[in-house]
Amino acid sequence: MSTPSNQDPRLDQAAASDESLLAAHEKLLGKQPDEKARYKLLPLNLLFLFSGLIFFAGTYLNRYSGLFDPKIYNENELPGTGAPVAVKVDPLVLGKKQYDAVCITCHQGTGLGQPGVYPPLVAADWVIGSEERLIRLVLYGLNGPIKVNGVDYNGAMPAIGKVAGSGYNLSDEKVAAVLTYVRQQWGNTAGPITTEQVSAIRAKEGDRKAYVAEELLKFQ
Repeated sequence: MSTPSNQDPRLDQAAASDESLLAAHEKLLGKQPDEKARYKLLPLNLLFLFSGLIFFAGTYLNRYSGLFDPKIYNENELPGTGAPVAVKVDPLVLGKKQYDAVCITCHQGTGLGQPGVYPPLVAADWVIGSEERLIRLVLYGLNGPIKVNGVDYNGAMPAIGKVAGSGYNLSDEKVAAVLTYVRQQWGNTAGPITTEQVSAIRAKEGDRKAYVAEELLKFQ
């Protein structure tokens, strides 16, 4: 009977030793790099970056948003040039304000004045008549008697324009506004007085004393 060959696969091979197994594993795996528990700096850097952006955005909005008040923040507002915009003032509104502050004591809220002293403004020939005459009267004032609608009055009219001796120093715009107001109130339908008209007469006359009625009657 023949002896079995050592190459016969049917025969169990001798068991490998522990040392040979470890050596085989080390050979297959090789030396692995130390990845420090797979720790990477990139995510941490991104965290700091976005945290900084969020902090900046919050600070910016807190300072410049105007608390999102619709009067301050209007996303639908058209872009402007940055130049100041002059607000147009209604001369009748401005005129009433000046009348209530300067004229109402003498001429009354009704515009009827006081008999014998302060003439009425309602349908008065001096009010709805010559624009130049009325501007001069109010700018520089009037001393002495005056006849209005055929009735005599003898109350002094102070200067209210920005002229020497004026106790009010109203600007040309305010003088024009109050004259426009009295010419268009209480049923009066005369045309408005412009700031340019008042400025032109003040520039022409400069500083002068108050008028008397005879002087003003020359202006028609």
